Order: sequence, then structure tokens, then C-alpha cells
Amino acid sequence: MNIDYVTLGVFIGLFVVFVLIGFLASRFRRGDLSSLNEWGLGGRRFGALLVWFLLGADLFTAYTFIAVPSGFLAKGSLYWFAVPYVGTSFGVALLTMPRLWTVSRNRGYVTAPDFIKGRMNSRSLAIAIAVTGIAAELPYIALQIVGLEAVLTIMLYGLNLAASAHEITEIALIVAFIVLAAYTITSGLRGAVLTGVFKDILILLTVAVVIVVVPLTTGGFAHAFQQANLLSPTVDKALNGASAAIPYLDLPSSKLAAAFLSLAIGSSLALYLYPHAINGALSSQDRDKLKLGTAILPIYGIGLALIALFGVLVYSVPSALGIVLHFKNGALTVPALIASTMPDWFVGIAFLGIFVGGLVPAAIMAIAVANLFVRNIVGEFAKLKPRTETTLAKIISTVFKFIALAFVFVVPATYAIQLQLLGGVLIAQTLPAVFLPLYTNKLEPRSTLVGWGLGVLSGILMELYANKFGPLVSSVYNTTLGPIYIALLALGINLLITAVGTGVAYGAGWRPKEGVKNEELVSLR
Repeated sequence: MNIDYVTLGVFIGLFVVFVLIGFLASRFRRGDLSSLNEWGLGGRRFGALLVWFLLGADLFTAYTFIAVPSGFLAKGSLYWFAVPYVGTSFGVALLTMPRLWTVSRNRGYVTAPDFIKGRMNSRSLAIAIAVTGIAAELPYIALQIVGLEAVLTIMLYGLNLAASAHEITEIALIVAFIVLAAYTITSGLRGAVLTGVFKDILILLTVAVVIVVVPLTTGGFAHAFQQANLLSPTVDKALNGASAAIPYLDLPSSKLAAAFLSLAIGSSLALYLYPHAINGALSSQDRDKLKLGTAILPIYGIGLALIALFGVLVYSVPSALGIVLHFKNGALTVPALIASTMPDWFVGIAFLGIFVGGLVPAAIMAIAVANLFVRNIVGEFAKLKPRTETTLAKIISTVFKFIALAFVFVVPATYAIQLQLLGGVLIAQTLPAVFLPLYTNKLEPRSTLVGWGLGVLSGILMELYANKFGPLVSSVYNTTLGPIYIALLALGINLLITAVGTGVAYGAGWRPKEGVKNEELVSLR
């Protein structure tokens, strides 16, 4: 492996630059950071390019960089669902986020539950959606840390420090999160967006170089796919205890087509329900800049498609594949590939890009969770002054980061990944309350709340049943149509209950109360 103290020096040097950017960001487009609007949404002053980088920071995370190639390494074409999912999710964003931004700007809303309370006149539903968002974000942040651990594992292995890797990794993560918490408190979302620009430059550079250099030096993609078809059963058996042939050169078989499509559709619908994605959208300077920033996000989709192919390229690099199988950890796919093919100084650049690719999204997610907690949980039971609200949000964002860090230290990485699947099922159940009211005020709040509750309950039960009430290893449920993503099945139940309950309520004489008006969703006052 091409890892030495030059690699470490480049890594540390760039990390110092990252930290400086995070702290100095407090001076960027100065505002009163004692205001939640300024600290948690950047004063809603980000232009199209910064919105693009900020939302891209939510997409190009350390976990994405690690998990997609890892899945493609062991499971083949099924994991290509991530590519159409990313492409279609931006269409969902264009249909929903400009409307949500408009009414939020008009009325000073900071979170989606703020909108739900104003639109549907339901405090209980707003609290339920806030709690769901917080619960879904915890394993998401934890998985960023799993990505950081993968980078540190390979770096310490290359530096012959594997014997002390566990202790060094824990210390490094604690230090990184202390720094992250400090600059988040100081700069808020401004720090996240500027470090996100730095992070994305490093990651896009890494993707561009690796996808060109590795095929040129290892025989091209034809050789990589040939090796994948030969070696994939062995790899799958080593990583998962299975030995089925993997159809790398084919679309998913008819048996897996339902799983492929439902994973793509369900993930697409869920992405912009996550609090951190909504938080990023609401930070835009105006509606048109949000549309433009979202419209050019498919560029990241191209990058994701190339990253997925790293899981195939590693088959053509015996040393990298050997490292992955030595540790029996598919999460090491990309770090091992880079360390085995790139010069030492470039490995430092790439590793730092992946490392901060976990820290930046963690900051954005923690800010979004803090906004939810102070506005829609604490704020519903105690009237807070603006300065107190922001101070509490800063504290909560810090606490949440370290809860996620402790979560990874206590819970094995495998379980953290499995729990994230459940997080996706949970967040999908907020769709009727968040997206549908952007187009209609005809949903009855109590029916929507019951639909949410039964959607969550049925999703959890299907997850448990699909995994035979053991460890969570699957997020699909076998049906007559084939395996289908549980988030979609639970969402179907949710929507059915919401629709039937609303119809019954109308029959009993219920009518929507005056709240946010339809015209407020499409034009500024």
C-alpha cells in the first residue's frame, strides 16, 4: 500500500485547512448568530452554487462513498439502484422544496413541523413528525462515523499501527468531533456549507482521478468485470457467508426487479424528508436559486455512478481485494483501492476528502436535529426567547453528535448499518404530513396522525418479520410481486389509512380550518 508519513502529513495538513475554514465561516455573510434563523439556516442567504454544494454535502457523504461500492462489491447489480434513486430524488425535490421554502420564508418557519402545524393546525402531528425525524437521523450520523473508521483503519494498517488501531481510532474520532462541535457552535450552517465546498472539491477530484487512473493501469473495465464474474462468489462468501453467483453484467434478475425498483423509488421519496435535506433547502436565498441549485444536482448523480463502479474496479486490483478480504469488511473497499493504486500524497488527499465527507454531513444533520428539538418539542411546551432558543440548539447539536459517536462505540458497525435501514422506513412515513399538504389542505390531521402511527408500526413489524425477529439484515419484504422495500409497503398502509380517515371525517362534517393558504405556497408576499 502507498501509505506512509507523507500520506499522514497531507491528511493532517488538509484537516487543519478544513478546521480553519469551519471557524472563519462565522464571518461569511455576517449575521446575528444568536438568532436560530441565522445560525441554523445561514440567514437563508445561500445562492444557487452554495445550495448545490450544501445539498451535495448531504448526498456525497462518507457513508455513500463507502457503502455503495461495498454493496456493489459483494452483491453486484442490485446496488445500482442508488443511481436512479439519486436521479429521481431531485425531481421530487423540485416538486416540493420550492413550495416549502416559499411558505417558510413568508412565515419564518425553520423546520417542516413548523409548516405542518401552520398548515394543518395540528400540534400533535407536528411533534410526531419532529420525533420521527430525530430518530431517523441518529443512525444516519452514526453511519458517517462508520465511514470515518474505514479510512482510519486502512491508514493505520498502512502505517503498521494496526495493533493500536482501535485506541488510536477512538481518540482520533473524539478529537475530530470536538473540533466539529466547536466550529458548528461558532459558525452554524455557514461553517457546514463552506467546509462542504472544500469537502466536495476533494471528493470530486478523487473520483475523477481514480476512475481514470485505475482502469488505465489495471486492464480497463472489461478486465474488471471479467474478474468480478470470476471472483464474486468467493467475495460474497467471505463477506456474507453466501456463495451465489452475482450477475455483474446483467440487470437484476426478474426475481430482484421488484426489489431494485422499490428500493430506488422508496429511497427517492425518502431523501428530501430527512431533516438535514429540508434544512439545506430552506437555507436558499430565494426560490429561483433553490430551483437552480437543485436542478444541477444530477451532476452528483454522475459521480455516484462512478463511485459505484469502484466496487467492480477493486476486483482488478489483487492487493486491494486482499486487504478487504483480510479484514472481512466490505466498507474498506474504496480506501483499500485508493491506497493500493494512488501515490502516497494523493492517498492523503483522498482519505481526507472521505473523512471530512463524514464530518460535514454530521454537522448539517446535528443542526437540523437541534432545530427540530428546540422548535417543535421544547418550543411546544415552553416559550423560549430567540437567544435562548439558539443557545439551546447549539447545545443540542453538540450533544447529538456525541450521542451518535457513543452509539458507534457501543453498537457494532454492522448493527448501525442495519438500523439505518429502519431509519429509512421511519422517515418515509412522514411523507403524507410533509409533502401532500404542499398541494392540498384537505387532509384531516387526526387521520394523518393515525396513518403515520400505523405506517411506523407496520414498518417496524415487517422489518422484524422479514428478519425473523433476529438481527436486521434486510429491508425488503417478500410479496407475490417479489421482494419489495418495506418503506413503500408501510407508506401504502399509511396513505390508505390517511385517505379513508379523511373521507370519513368529511362525511361527519369536518372541514379544514384556516391556516396556511394555498397561494402562500407558490408566491412571495
